[in-house]
Amino acid sequence: MASRIEDYALIGDCETAALVARNGSIDWMCLPRFDSPACFAALLGTPEHGRWLISPVSGVKRIRRRYRDDTLILETIFELEHGEVALIDFMPFRKTHTEVVRIVECRKGEAAMHMDLAIRFDYGSIVPWVRRVDGGISAIAGPDSLLLRTDVDVRGKGFHSVAEFKLSQGESTSFRLTWYPSHHSPPDAADPPRDLEETESWWRRWSARCTYRGEWREAVVRSLITLKALTYSPTGGVVAAPTTSLPERIGGIRNWDYRFCWLRDAAFTLYALLVGGYAEEAAAWREWLLRAAAGKPSDLQVLYGLAGERRNPEYELPWLPGYEQSAPVRVGNAAAEQLQLDVYGEVLDAFHFAQVSGLTLSKDAWALGRALLDFLETAWARPSQGIWEVRGPERHFVHSKVMAWVAFDRGVKAIERFGHDGPLQKWRGLRRKIHEEICRRGFDAELGSFVQSFGSKELDASLLMIPLVGFLPARDVRMRGTVSAIWRKLRRDGLVERYRTQADVDGLPPGEGLFLLCSFWLSDNLALQKRRCLARSVFERLLSLRNDVGLLAEQYDPVAQRLVGNFPQALSHVGLINTARNLSLAAKQQPSRTLTLEQDLHRVRPQADSAH
Repeated sequence: MASRIEDYALIGDCETAALVARNGSIDWMCLPRFDSPACFAALLGTPEHGRWLISPVSGVKRIRRRYRDDTLILETIFELEHGEVALIDFMPFRKTHTEVVRIVECRKGEAAMHMDLAIRFDYGSIVPWVRRVDGGISAIAGPDSLLLRTDVDVRGKGFHSVAEFKLSQGESTSFRLTWYPSHHSPPDAADPPRDLEETESWWRRWSARCTYRGEWREAVVRSLITLKALTYSPTGGVVAAPTTSLPERIGGIRNWDYRFCWLRDAAFTLYALLVGGYAEEAAAWREWLLRAAAGKPSDLQVLYGLAGERRNPEYELPWLPGYEQSAPVRVGNAAAEQLQLDVYGEVLDAFHFAQVSGLTLSKDAWALGRALLDFLETAWARPSQGIWEVRGPERHFVHSKVMAWVAFDRGVKAIERFGHDGPLQKWRGLRRKIHEEICRRGFDAELGSFVQSFGSKELDASLLMIPLVGFLPARDVRMRGTVSAIWRKLRRDGLVERYRTQADVDGLPPGEGLFLLCSFWLSDNLALQKRRCLARSVFERLLSLRNDVGLLAEQYDPVAQRLVGNFPQALSHVGLINTARNLSLAAKQQPSRTLTLEQDLHRVRPQADSAH
């Protein structure tokens, strides 16, 4: 039986990642980068599709685990009938290859241990050629090589590599698995204890840079570390999650590949990193965004590869049964081909917030911003798929129109505040026109709420973004009505769902978990409406969903009471950071990003307010 999604912990080296289950099994490992097919895939199949298990042979009474303080070094403690053994997992920082190091320490009594390594490449479809070498084994298949170095005697058994070993108190041993291109010579051996010390020192230095001093600091720091781990350091891109096809509903088909960088995540991620004091990472992410978005404005995509690759075709892997039989397993993401007008607003918002935070916007960046706005001058009126990347018909989604308004609002501010050149009066006029149309066609007086799309009666949690981007104050009567309607009709188990899934809306069977970011937005809105007790209650409910090492998936299933969707999810941790910041500052009556944007409504853009 597969481990529950919340039973996994993340290790990584800021280029790739692996997921370690509570029982000591690495069931998902992408080598040598997040989106590489050279991976273990047991998480999406069976142990025969690749895994690496190190665990006691028997006698386990209790399992505890933790990250070493402010690091991404995982310790799994097995309490045994006659002893205690620790499994320490981490990925050292290498420039030429990827490595996973596993150190086994006997801390009390004695322990009989077992190792089972099933190496499979190309998403579990290729069994490599394995042979003995000095100090371990080598596995080769096509372009990929893995080298396992250990002092423990390893033997072959049914296309697995297995070992049994015993440790007494004070004794330890290690296993080092190294990926390298098969046409290269294997990297030189290194010292695991020294690697452990250097890796721990690196993470502690990075975490010490955190400037966040508000409430819930421990949760915020863990989320920042998670974001850093999901950063592809060679380019600065941040993947949405290190996994593909973990289902939004167990047994369902809503299974997507999230190992890409989404433009709409940019403003959220930028703010979260800057909240933590990580201007360097924010600048690298902003530069990735600039490179990825460069080109013909009409060709702007919602997502790109780690280095800004545009072609990410979606296909299925029929040999994998999927996580808990949730098929199909997909690689690539067809959402890259959709027209999603909100991404234009998100790019301009990211540029704007970077400038507000002190990051310089280059002439090239502003040239791109102008080109995007020139395209949006007519494109904003078109229907699109919207923020949730629905696979049904295009619609005039209200959130998409709001983000088009954001694009022109930030363009106006770029001229008024930062001295960039542009057609100020034209953009002011378009900003006012879009605002008026949204308020006229996107608000349903009978419901007392904004709606999912023009002419619809459906609600959508993306409407909670309206005050967070400064379109209307949170205390505006229309936003109060919208929040109340969403709370009444989309609430489940103290949180809110994205929208009522329907086949005619998104082209897929109904049923999914609760998208956690939406409930973070709800908490933000409640705080801005001065309903702070309820805001804190929603936020603390979200905190309670983290697993034992502080990680969140994309969604939560309130019926099965478990995490679902790809894991760990960057946007869930971005929401945690941003909402913790907003609640902390609201309690102190200090301005946050959302409060500042609300003030902008009255101080900077009176033309936009004439619609109401």
